[in-house]
Amino acid sequence: MALEMRVLQADEWDVWYDHLELAFGGVPETPQERKLYKSLTEPERSLGVWDGDTCVGSAGSFDFRLSVPGGAVVPAAGVTMVGVSPTHRRRGVLRSLMRRQLDDIRAGGEPLAVLTASDPAIYGRFGYGIGTYALSLDMDTTRIRLSVPPGTDGVRLRLVDPQQALADCERVYAALLPGRPGMPARRPGWERMPLLDAPGMRDGGSPLKCVVAEREDGEVVGYARYRVKPDWDFTGSDGKVEVNDLDALDPAACAALWRYLFEIDLTWTVRASRRPVDDPVLHLVSDVRRSRPRTRDSLYVRLVDLPAALEARTYGAPADVVLEVEDAFCPWNAGRWRLVADGKGVARCTRTGEPADLELSVRELGSAYLGGITLTSLAAAGLVRELRAGALTEASRAFAGDVAPWLPHGF
Repeated sequence: MALEMRVLQADEWDVWYDHLELAFGGVPETPQERKLYKSLTEPERSLGVWDGDTCVGSAGSFDFRLSVPGGAVVPAAGVTMVGVSPTHRRRGVLRSLMRRQLDDIRAGGEPLAVLTASDPAIYGRFGYGIGTYALSLDMDTTRIRLSVPPGTDGVRLRLVDPQQALADCERVYAALLPGRPGMPARRPGWERMPLLDAPGMRDGGSPLKCVVAEREDGEVVGYARYRVKPDWDFTGSDGKVEVNDLDALDPAACAALWRYLFEIDLTWTVRASRRPVDDPVLHLVSDVRRSRPRTRDSLYVRLVDLPAALEARTYGAPADVVLEVEDAFCPWNAGRWRLVADGKGVARCTRTGEPADLELSVRELGSAYLGGITLTSLAAAGLVRELRAGALTEASRAFAGDVAPWLPHGF
């Protein structure tokens, strides 16, 4: 029987998602997670490959708005739920899903596609480049002290119910969005993602807790959501604080929240993952080595409409360069493009027949797009080739950002 690819029907969701769980190891998600993802799934943006009545392949995308350098929020497809059943490997199912999906994204007018990769080796061949990294920390509070900025002692902290504080936390998140590339604007329903708190998700930790930082007038300017994981050994307590989220609008609030987490009774480790690689806490701790910082790949970026994507962001320095772009999977992006940016917010990207200044693939453009990975570093790996002296430095300075791009949560 021939395989059939079709857009997901609402009544097929459970079978479609059962397939996805099988593709990712067969361990069912909690009912709370499953219910949330069902409510967030957009069937018209979701594809299934069927062998008779059996779903053997899946791919979906969310209607996202992503922050980019300069503060703009750009339409982007949040690619998700990609999987192929183990019985149907090596039959071109994944490639056909990626082909159809990128064609649909282009037709829908979204210049970008983004994803998080369960297996990072898969998506480079479809033009996705690593656009952000995430920082993880295990901070030994018995050996680390914090140096806090003036005003920290004046920040009022209040322990609140995470659900009741949700609106205030979302206002803080939204205020941070223009200043940090890589953050998705929270579409309706997505505010529930950070509050997932089924007992099976806690790994022995407490229910989710939330502390908010307030100014004297009561305005919430920061928050941290966390769990406490008690533990004991022969010498006494050995508890850990697991930080889910921490966002703040000013340095004093940021420092006050970290200090609060460091001083929770009967705990000796503060563990945080999926933090920005330039997190301020790295400069507050007395011993960064005892914080055990480590990074891993996070958000992958794919330019679907190359000129629209490059014109949507701001560049940090003037540039006038001709890019020779390779893009075998989306050939409408391939060829020579002249990018002219004034460094003040205006950029134009047009096809040209002029000689190329730089050669690179669309994957490298995706990596550099959010400003956290420099074209110079990619050139050092042989992935960007300079054809005009000085063009690499000119373009790299223009693409680079002042703050590290950051994806605060998965999707």
